Formats: sequence, structure tokens, C-alpha cells
Amino acid sequence: MRILVVDDEIEIRRVLRLMLENAGYEVFEAQDGAGAVSAMRENRGVDLCIMDIMMPQMSGTEAAAEIRKFSAVPILFLTARSLDSDKEEAYSVGGDDYIVKPFAAKELLLKIEALTRRYNSYSVKDFDLVDGERFVGGVTLYSASRAVTKNGARVELRDKEIEVLIYLAKNRGRAVGASELYRAVWDEMPLPSSSNNITVHILNLRRKLEDDPASPKLIRTVWGKGYQVD
Repeated sequence: MRILVVDDEIEIRRVLRLMLENAGYEVFEAQDGAGAVSAMRENRGVDLCIMDIMMPQMSGTEAAAEIRKFSAVPILFLTARSLDSDKEEAYSVGGDDYIVKPFAAKELLLKIEALTRRYNSYSVKDFDLVDGERFVGGVTLYSASRAVTKNGARVELRDKEIEVLIYLAKNRGRAVGASELYRAVWDEMPLPSSSNNITVHILNLRRKLEDDPASPKLIRTVWGKGYQVD
């Protein structure tokens, strides 16, 4: 399994390389955001990207936004920034998880294992046409293979985005509150900032799936209750 480590501090990269190689991973490095984008374009066999946020010229969040234009590989942000607003920004640009420095090696390895397991389980080459469930706007959900098409063309969704869509689809016709959705998808107790995280993922889904994201027909907001797929 191949992991790209991105950090402008050589010592951090050295520590991470040693830790990851001892755990059996193949590691290669980039020293800034621009290098991360180039590395991801040139190495499509990457299974995970671990990226710092505060880097010169191109930050980790800027790099993640560029990477998301062509890759759905999990991005784990590793940074000293710990405010809720920092985490919300990281998730909004395509990050899949977040760990704050200083970190425990065990916690990092567990997060890597969980992210790569989900990504490898949900990434498929072909669609299972048998379980396709159709929705408004030409959207079809293949829940067994964790895949989505719109008007017959595959739509690349991040891990959490498709889990949100699947949960809403399973509750088709019922408004699902943000707290319930967060508990179901993230398997954590919701925090005050959790609703913002849900909002970001809903906006991303609408941008990718709706004909007019400003007037959604697939994922509707039911005021005072939550979100609903009909």
C-alpha cells in the first residue's frame, strides 16, 4: 500500500516515513502543496495522502482542492491547527479525516487503516446494474458497489459523501436531521460544529448531482427537520 507524505518540514517527513515503513507501507514524499498535486497526478497508484496544511506557496487545503478535481484518494490532514473552523475548511475542500500535532503513532495508524479500508471497499471498476435505484434528475445509486451515475455517466463522490447519500436514500421519503445523519455516517456523537460538516457535504452532493444546486430536487431541505430524498 502506497502513502504520499506531504510536509514542508523534513524532520516530520522523516519521522512519518520511519513510522509508516515500519508498519509495512510504501512511502514517498512531497515538500509542498504543488509537489503533492504533481505527485498525485503522476502516481495514480497512491492509496492515501497525509498532508500538512500550513505550507509555503500552496497550502495543504489548496492542494487538496486541486487533487479533488482528478482523484478521490483519501486525504488525511496532519496539522498543528486545531480550531473547529480549521477542521471545517479541511473537510470542505475534500479532506477525509484530520489529526492534530502532536499525535500518537497508534491513532495515526488506526486512521490510515480505516480510511484505506473504506476507500478500497467502495472503489469499484464496474457498476452493479442490478441494484441501481433511480432518483430525480437522472441520478442512479448502486448501493452495493457504492457508485453513482448521472444521466449514465459516473460521478466521483468522496467516501463520506456517498455514505450521506446512501443513508438519505435508505430513509427515502423521511426528513433526516443533521445530528442523526452525523451519528449514522461518522459514528460519533455530534458536536456543535457537526451540523456545519453536514452542510458542507450536502452542498458538495448538490453541486455534483443537482441540475441546479441552488434549487435542489434530489436532496431537499425540510426546514426545521433536516434533509430528505424522495
